[in-house]
Amino acid sequence: MMDFQLYGLFRLKFIMLEEEKKSSKKIILSYLARAGLFLLELVKVAVLAGITIAFVRYFLFKPFYVKGASMEPNFFDKEYLIIDELSYRLRPPQRGEVIVFKYPENPKEFFLKRIIGLPGEGVKVSDGKVTIYNKEHPEGVVLNEPYLPKDLLTAGDRPRVQLNGSQYFVLGDNRSNSFDSRRFGAINKDLVIGRVFFRGWPFNRAAIISEPELNI
Repeated sequence: MMDFQLYGLFRLKFIMLEEEKKSSKKIILSYLARAGLFLLELVKVAVLAGITIAFVRYFLFKPFYVKGASMEPNFFDKEYLIIDELSYRLRPPQRGEVIVFKYPENPKEFFLKRIIGLPGEGVKVSDGKVTIYNKEHPEGVVLNEPYLPKDLLTAGDRPRVQLNGSQYFVLGDNRSNSFDSRRFGAINKDLVIGRVFFRGWPFNRAAIISEPELNI
């Protein structure tokens, strides 16, 4: 009788241990399943974030590193800019906007300049001033450029240049030290990458770049 009771107790203990093992396995499997789902969500988030960043990087905004002094005193060497590539897919470039474009003679090089003349206009540089000829000003009007120092003159006299329907005349803000349309001529619209939207570095000069108010 005693042996039967002991057997029963051992059997019960064995069953309880087996149930505990099964319960532990279920708990472990449950944790593993939750961990797997969590990792899967992390992968999904990482993939979506990567796609979003790639989309923004290649289709909407692009970083640009300033090299040289041609846009001083408004943009300095080694400043970090963000280029808006979307706006010009929705509207044409505007006068006074600072743009990044491919150098006409070597599309692998990128330049930073300001739009001065628009498609269909005439542009002349003489006596330190820029004159614009268009339908509103057939006799020409001297361009007021509030983004330049008041005493700054535009060097390098150039006869009137007539732009076709897809060309832009661009100049650097540092008029005495800029390689621009005075040298290589007007640029075609298809060379324009986008407009400067934001200056991110240095932090003390971080700012959204707005369009200047011009007299024409």
